[in-house]
Amino acid sequence: MMSMNIAIDGPAGAGKSTIAKRVAKELGFIYVDTGAMYRAMALYILRHGVNEKEESAVAAVCDRIDVALRYVDGNQMVLLCGEDVSTEIRKEEVGNMASVTSVYPCVRQKLLSLQQDLAAREDVIMDGRDIGTCVLPDAPLKIYLTASVETRAKRRYQELQEKGQTCDLTEIMKDIEDRDYRDMHREISPLAQAEDAILVDSSDMTIEEVVAKIIDLAKERMA
Repeated sequence: MMSMNIAIDGPAGAGKSTIAKRVAKELGFIYVDTGAMYRAMALYILRHGVNEKEESAVAAVCDRIDVALRYVDGNQMVLLCGEDVSTEIRKEEVGNMASVTSVYPCVRQKLLSLQQDLAAREDVIMDGRDIGTCVLPDAPLKIYLTASVETRAKRRYQELQEKGQTCDLTEIMKDIEDRDYRDMHREISPLAQAEDAILVDSSDMTIEEVVAKIIDLAKERMA
């Protein structure tokens, strides 16, 4: 029996990871956090002072980087060369670095085969920028999850405030707009809605409403 795959794409801050994790838990699927994998590679690049603007410099260290996902008591751990970096990769500077370095073919190819092999064996849900268009082009269910820039910035602002971090809403909005532009205009696998993807705008939806909608769509595909 073929595995059931769900692909969720969309811009930064749309809530993809939160939604995907909830859907995976409800359906008993494996959640593959592709963004975390790219962030782990970006963290290595940051730590080792690699010039992210030079593709050749990034390519030179790719073979040294080992990224793996492990589940412990139902929780996903992101391992960078054997070290649990699940918390550290969520820092803002790591996300920005990932947005810059993920455009390079050497970085994308490093992670693509791992993601596709897993999807061929298991029922998975993946979220990212090019899951439906590149990583899982044959996924039975593709979702393009988005929200307005203002909504995404406010969500990020609240998240940082709750963590006790000092932040500026205007600056966050600019960061999101800049990241959207980079993601949509990069040469390799730009952010785009797949032709057969279903658009879900979460600007005026609760997490529960988005999760319920995707679960209903998944059950239709599996019927």
